[in-house]
Amino acid sequence: MNNLLQRRRFIKSSAFGLIGITTFNFSSAQDNMVYKSGSTATGGSLFYRYPSMDDEMVSGIVGAAHGNMDKVKELVGKRPELAGASWDWGFGDWETALGAASHVGRRDIAELLMSHGARPDIFTFAMMGMLKSVQEIIETVPGIQSHNGPHGITLLQHAKNRLGDKNITTEDKANVNKVISYLESLGNADMKPKSLDITDDEKKKLLGEYRFGDGEDEIFVVDQHRLGFLQVGRKGSSPRKLNKVEEHSFSPAGAPSVNIIFKIKDDKAVSLSIHEPEPLVTAVRI
Repeated sequence: MNNLLQRRRFIKSSAFGLIGITTFNFSSAQDNMVYKSGSTATGGSLFYRYPSMDDEMVSGIVGAAHGNMDKVKELVGKRPELAGASWDWGFGDWETALGAASHVGRRDIAELLMSHGARPDIFTFAMMGMLKSVQEIIETVPGIQSHNGPHGITLLQHAKNRLGDKNITTEDKANVNKVISYLESLGNADMKPKSLDITDDEKKKLLGEYRFGDGEDEIFVVDQHRLGFLQVGRKGSSPRKLNKVEEHSFSPAGAPSVNIIFKIKDDKAVSLSIHEPEPLVTAVRI
């Protein structure tokens, strides 16, 4: 494999091509492979992990819950079980459909999901302006206010994002502002992930494609988001924001235990290695 280090097997799952990492090496994966394609009553192929739900349906509901009410209605109308779906966007950045609606401030989508069985948490209650519920959870689990939600988004930011909904009512706004005032008084409900400053020249050293295998999609792409921050993702997948933690060392949003280290030579990155937290895979710049 062109001397690339690949200690675990990567699998491509769902239409988004997101990264899945097994807990055994490639040879063991071949020895332990038990899933085989089956046939459906209509002659199609079963999902390889059937009866688990198809990855495309799961990623679809979580993605739609970020703002596409019509799609959410369609999906949970057919399969109410999807209301409780959870998706790993990469490196262990898990998000439920309700979690997605909560961090973008969509109370209407959150209520629809809950009516189909989605289980709310403190992030949902904060977004909905439910002060008593938020207070009781924090009193029951001291320190939980400093835990971050999907993508590293803080509890306080969940509440603030609700104010960005153009359809918010006057009553809702007042209730959300009470939650915001309470969380701000605690002093630790907005603990953002560590991220050091990075110059444009530093970014240029790292931008590019890095190959870790022989497959067409076995490539990591490091590029720059329109807002200026660096991001990384498997080719064809949804990228994760990179937070700089040390020189040439980054952590993807929502996965602080993961460390992505770039090797620099002649003022340019020549490879990157991923540690989760042990060394997992090295990819060489193309």
